[in-house]
Amino acid sequence: MIVCLFDHASVHEVLDPVFGDLAGRTVINVTTTSPAKSRELAAWAAAAGIDYLDGGIMAVPAMIGQPGSSILYSGSAAAFEQNKPLLDLWGESRYYGEDAGMASLYDLALLAGMYVMFAGFVHGAAMVGAAGVPAREFAAAAVPWLSAMTGGFEGFATVIDGGDYSVDGQQSLEFSDLTDMVTASADQGISTEVIGMVQNLIRRQIDAGHGKEGFARIIESIRSPA
Repeated sequence: MIVCLFDHASVHEVLDPVFGDLAGRTVINVTTTSPAKSRELAAWAAAAGIDYLDGGIMAVPAMIGQPGSSILYSGSAAAFEQNKPLLDLWGESRYYGEDAGMASLYDLALLAGMYVMFAGFVHGAAMVGAAGVPAREFAAAAVPWLSAMTGGFEGFATVIDGGDYSVDGQQSLEFSDLTDMVTASADQGISTEVIGMVQNLIRRQIDAGHGKEGFARIIESIRSPA
């Protein structure tokens, strides 16, 4: 049984009435939900003798079955392996282990990166838009620039995993200070909320004496909320 509904509550709304009839069945749920709710559904399924696999869809509807589509899974390894030929029809299938919450965690973590990037683009469009520049014209400049910058992710990952933010070659936090960007945004009469959030993460590390260290260090601001 494949389940793809609006939210966690709707999954229970549909499946709870047939709880007793699902024993021995396999349920693959690709409804977007939180890791905790995915684990709750896995426990619910186990109580009924259901083989449960949780999933997160990393594609818009038109991408399903096309190159670039991927779906993340976690939970029952047996359910994943048995149904992989079917799952691979929808997109690249990636399995993240027996913990039913891991697919959701990866899903939401990837979406976090996407939404913050989108917000950054929209902020930039608002900055130049205040000077009469169309968003489409700004997009023509932003797409190649942002695409090129994603190449830095692996470098950030290496530094973060190594835990040494003083590695040579990194742009320092002091150099990354966004004061001019915040001021320019305010001068254009637009909100500074998006870049102000990043500036706050940077400033917390500078104020703690880490201004000479690399930009990747802002993860410590994220790991330890103010």
